[in-house]
This record gives sequence, C-alpha cells and structure tokens, in this order.
Amino acid sequence: MSSRTTFIGAVEIGTSKITVLVGEHTGRELAIIGRGECSSRGVIKGSVVDYKAASECTHSALEAAERDAGERIDVVFLAQTGGHLEGFYNEAAVNVKASDNMIDAGDIRTVCELAKSKELPTGRMVVHNIRRPFRVDGRLVPGSPENLVGQRLEVGYWTVHGQEQRLADNIHVIRGFNLEVRELVLASLASGHMVTTAEERQHGVLTIDIGAGTTDFALYRDGAPHATGVVPVGGSHLSNDLSIGLRLTDGQAEKLKVRFGRANVLTRDKAQKVWLDGNYAIGDRQFSQQAIEQITSARAWELLEVVKQKLGNAFTPETCSAGVVLTGGTARLAGLAEVAGKVFGVPAHLGEAPSWVNENMRDPGYHTALGLLYYGVSAQAAKSTPAQRRSGFFGNVKRLFVNA
Repeated sequence: MSSRTTFIGAVEIGTSKITVLVGEHTGRELAIIGRGECSSRGVIKGSVVDYKAASECTHSALEAAERDAGERIDVVFLAQTGGHLEGFYNEAAVNVKASDNMIDAGDIRTVCELAKSKELPTGRMVVHNIRRPFRVDGRLVPGSPENLVGQRLEVGYWTVHGQEQRLADNIHVIRGFNLEVRELVLASLASGHMVTTAEERQHGVLTIDIGAGTTDFALYRDGAPHATGVVPVGGSHLSNDLSIGLRLTDGQAEKLKVRFGRANVLTRDKAQKVWLDGNYAIGDRQFSQQAIEQITSARAWELLEVVKQKLGNAFTPETCSAGVVLTGGTARLAGLAEVAGKVFGVPAHLGEAPSWVNENMRDPGYHTALGLLYYGVSAQAAKSTPAQRRSGFFGNVKRLFVNA
C-alpha cells in the first residue's frame, strides 16, 4: 500500500443516535481526528424506515465529524445490525492433491470456495463470510495450513446474510453524502473486538452488545467468531415497558430507567418511593422503586434468555470459559452482569475499551465505532506488505488512541 494518508470513516446508524468517527491512517499508524454525533430519526430496530429522516441526521453526524477532523472522509466502514440479519454454517473438505501431501495455496483456495458456495435465498445478500479455523486430518490448525502435510483439509464458514433492500438503504444513506462504503461490518464483531482480548477469544467468550433498538451478540471459540446474531430488542423496550406500566411519556420512562432501573429486584419494601425529577416541582411524581425494578428486570431477563435460545447448542459453559462480556449503552443497567451470569452459567462483566483508549472515548456507546476503525485499518493493511501486516492493528494505534 502506498504511504498516502487515508481518512477512514466509521459510521454506526443506531436506533437512538448516529455515531461517526474519523481515523487518519498513514499505512503504519492511525489517529482518531474527528467525531460527530446526532440523535437518530427514521431508524427503528437498526433498520432505516424513513430514508429522508435517516439521511438528514446521518449527514449531520458526518458533517460534524469532518468539521472536527478538518478533512474529507475517503471511505466508510458501516456497522450493520437489525432483525433481518441471519446466519448459517457450512463446511467443506478436500483431499490434498500433491503426491507428498503438502498443502498448497490451491488446496486452501478450493476448500474455502466450496465452504462459501452455498446459495442464498432470493433477495438476500452476504454481509460476512466468517471463517472458522482449518483442520488437517481432523487436527485444529490455528493459522494457515499452507505447507503443512496431511491428506484431508477441512474448513467451515459462518455466513451472515441480510435483506438486500435493507442493506441497500443503509448504503444509499452514505452514498447520498458522496462517500464510498468500503465494507459492511457486523456491529457485534466490531464491538466484540474492542471489549475482548485475543486470549479471551481463544478460550471462548460471548459478547452481547445491547443498544437502544437491537441486541447484537458474537460467540468466539478458538480465537475466531463462531456464531453471531441479532435480537430486535434493546434498551428502548425497557423504557417502553415502563411507559406503559407506569403511564409515562417516553422521555419520563427513559429517565426512570437510567436512574432507578435494575436487571434484578433488590427493593423489598413496596412502600419505598422515588421521585421522577427530584425537584418537587409541579408535575414531579413519586413511583414505587420495586415496581420500576420489576418491570426492567422482567425485560432484561427475557432479553438474555432469548440470546441464549438463539445460540442454541453453539453455546455451552464448557466452551465459553472466558465468560460473557456486556457492552452497548443499555449494558450499564444496574445488576445486568449478575443476571447474565445466572442466565448463561458463566462469569459476566461489563466490557471496557483497552486502557490506552482516551477517557472521552471509553463509554460503551463508542465500542462499535471504535471496532469499525479496527476493520478499516485491517482492510487497509491487507493491501500492505507482509511485514506491515504482521505488525498488527493494536500495535499501530495504541499510542494514537491515547492522544485522540
């Protein structure tokens, strides 16, 4: 890759807000030089339902990020979520063709093409082909099997696909700003890479990213993504339950959820009350603390149970020894990690960005956008020399994230 500076845009079109980060990539280093945010409109459960409204707020966030950076974005890496995303697993095997049984690039290319060759239903488009580790004669190979000796080479892919029209809507929102969408990236993988370590992914870890309208999850095994998925339920559903149960406006319910909501019920005294605003002004009201906790707890338990159900046999406590890592804005709900630990039967904790990420970027709401920059740099590095590729993403950006 040339030494020309590339300005990478990481865009997350969420249900509650649009987040844009601008990264300056010089081939060896990355610095975050711009950030833009805007309240989301026209997006429900991660899908664009009002193109004009979604475009306006996304373009506002893009403009703010470019003004902050003082540069024009060259390419965009766009996060993908939504209930229309689905995944399936397909594997293939080939007999090594060389007489000395040494695996070459042709064997690898053939088995990978076969594993990815399963046709999609009409109207669906591939978002990610996620390769699981190779196996040579049944033996797991953590890296490339090239030049290894064996008779049979196997590989499997977890293929994530979505509705063409919904994917196109997201892309057109960005193209309306005269920007190129270089790649669609699953939100679950973007955030998952920011809140887990390579060691955790090797031992097995489940990341759950709970946003306002959707919950994205990614299960890692043997250092690689094993399964991903999306549940079209998020933090806004907890607020909606409070709104209905306590007869509140959406804004009032959101306020109560943030201040007093819990994933578990700790208040035993039904008479214990909390104030909506706490200023005792006209319109300020009292509510049962226990009632708030019961409402938010019921939805939180249900959400985590649905994630576990969608994972099915892919998840077992024995193959997820690094536990569950929670991220996303709703992950801050009090008691959620404790509940997740009970649901999945493994330790659970709130995820954090690596220690070298600047304090103003450490909020869970930025984990997906930060992860998008990871993929952006990885894609650029794929065009570089082998020596540059081996240097690794985190080694290149550690110092520069601190200065963001």
